[in-house]
Amino acid sequence: MKEYVYADHAATTPLCPDALGAMLPWMASGYGNASQPHFSGLRAREAIDDARGTIAGLLGASPDEIFFTSGGTESDNWAIRGFSRTDGKRLIISSAIEHHAVLNACREAERELRAKAQTVPVNADGAVGPAALSELLAAEETVPTLVSVMLANNEIGTVEPIGELARVAKSRGAYFHTDAVAAAGKIPIDAGALGVDMLSASAHKFGGPQGVGFLYVKKGTPLCPLLYGGSQENSMRAGTENVAGIVGAAAALRSCCEKMKEEADRLFRLEERLIDGLRGADFIRNGAADHVPGLVSLSFRGVDGESILHRLDLKGIAISTGAACDSVRTRTSHVVDAIGVPDEYAKGTVRISFGRDNTEEDADRIASELLAVIKEKI
Repeated sequence: MKEYVYADHAATTPLCPDALGAMLPWMASGYGNASQPHFSGLRAREAIDDARGTIAGLLGASPDEIFFTSGGTESDNWAIRGFSRTDGKRLIISSAIEHHAVLNACREAERELRAKAQTVPVNADGAVGPAALSELLAAEETVPTLVSVMLANNEIGTVEPIGELARVAKSRGAYFHTDAVAAAGKIPIDAGALGVDMLSASAHKFGGPQGVGFLYVKKGTPLCPLLYGGSQENSMRAGTENVAGIVGAAAALRSCCEKMKEEADRLFRLEERLIDGLRGADFIRNGAADHVPGLVSLSFRGVDGESILHRLDLKGIAISTGAACDSVRTRTSHVVDAIGVPDEYAKGTVRISFGRDNTEEDADRIASELLAVIKEKI
């Protein structure tokens, strides 16, 4: 039996072997600055260009539509605040269950740029209905300029109908951004087919390194830089590029996409095994049938999710109560509130997210220990 079971892959994933192998040469001897025209710099530039082309090809995009960042938070902030800084862009609509990188960026755009921010509600599965978005847009006197709805929710896993939502937004002349941090590498993504203008992702969510991500920006989308300095990233994102991180991100995404169907089927089987092992417990499973593979959000009646987390940690099992960025807070998640989980269950919400190294034995062990902790009423 494993000494430690890690089932918090929605927070971050272990670095995959392909990413590590691709990164090591650049960490050991690939120290050239990609902005320099000498041999070392040109090698680094070529590696970045190759990685950009790989990611673009996997997303149905052009290489010049991919901009590297420090991660999902920067990408989300850039999409929202950078767009809002363009002339006359003053209305932003997001869903009620967005990551705080989006929600707080919208609030900052209101404060800093005097933009107006609105939220569209979700149903009990956490899905934004095209009709609900259309109704909100019709009620707005100001023509909307940006709609931002995540591709998949990071806490409950629900996959949103982004293609339909983007069409609704564009019928009102709005641009569309999607936070794909919880989805990239786990479900198929074709930016062109989705009809989005911007898409955010973060490498550490799909087996890449922490501290690197990217923003897809469709050609012609108005966007101001968020960071000012040098001319990196086509003068759109200043700062010396993280060559090793960028190369690792591309290798990790390619690895995920090559094994996506097989891995998704395996993760769904682990979910089923976990749920079967929890028979007899009083809980609600949150999210929609169409969800990110391996992500299971459960709300147990009459117990405290934070206490469950700590008790399981003492038993060598890592899970979470929701978004990692909120783990220091004990209040109920805004996502759980938005989908209307009853009060007697809401506080007992935990998130179990399986990944590449998890096994059926792991699922059985988590279920068994969860049952034991719940029966003790903590």
